[in-house]
Amino acid sequence: MTASQVGFLGPASSFTHQAARKFSAGELIAYPSIPATLKAVAEGVLQAAIVPVENSLEGSVHATIDFLWQSQKLTVKKEIVLPIRQQLLGYSKVIKGIYSHPQALAQSQNYLQEHYPNVPQFATSSTTAACKYVAAHPEEQLAAIAGKEAGERYDLTLLGADIQDNDLNQTRFWVVEQTPSQQVAILPQQKMSLLVTMPNNLPGALHKMLAPFGWREIDLVKIESRPLKTSLGEYFFVLDLLVNQDPRLIENALTELRLLGGTAKVLGCYPVEVCS
Repeated sequence: MTASQVGFLGPASSFTHQAARKFSAGELIAYPSIPATLKAVAEGVLQAAIVPVENSLEGSVHATIDFLWQSQKLTVKKEIVLPIRQQLLGYSKVIKGIYSHPQALAQSQNYLQEHYPNVPQFATSSTTAACKYVAAHPEEQLAAIAGKEAGERYDLTLLGADIQDNDLNQTRFWVVEQTPSQQVAILPQQKMSLLVTMPNNLPGALHKMLAPFGWREIDLVKIESRPLKTSLGEYFFVLDLLVNQDPRLIENALTELRLLGGTAKVLGCYPVEVCS
């Protein structure tokens, strides 16, 4: 490993690749899946990885959250927020099939229903893979939904610009490195992410989990549950909060939560870069 090696969810020209270029000017290495990307960091093959964690329209990327829940070595070092602008790309306005990643298809349904309501849609592993497939079959009158860079990479024609359902469509990406969670420092004016569990037999468990943050007026900006994958009805919770007060308040809240029988894994305390 060299200090400049950074992995990302590939292939090249994907939105994650764009986020990776915002983070590093060094060597960027594409990986085929989120678990493979994060595993390479956990095993010391890479210095860091850039993976998507949440889209403003489609919600959380569960593969990222679930891998970080299982890992004891990885923490979030930075968040990059990237605007997502989807383009319809191909060779002809007459289209017999539309290919893209499931999230890109879901983010463009209003446009597709208005302009191509009877054209079948096909899921691919990434938006760039959709462009590659369409470029390889020019005679089949296909189109891809992807970013502008992916279309340029495969010399596809722009058939529809900015077709996403919402112009405020954004994706959060996390820069993940290998640092034990117990070594994460709580720094002022940053964002913090936690993975929390509470005892299943504790009455009012959810209220008790939130109370240590609530009465200290700690600004929680996200709460989400994920299955523990042990038995039905057992969950862990993803909490995002803003460190806009004395960090000791957060430390005390975590102590109180643990005294109640809960667990709190600090995913990271990190700056946020919002790209235009």
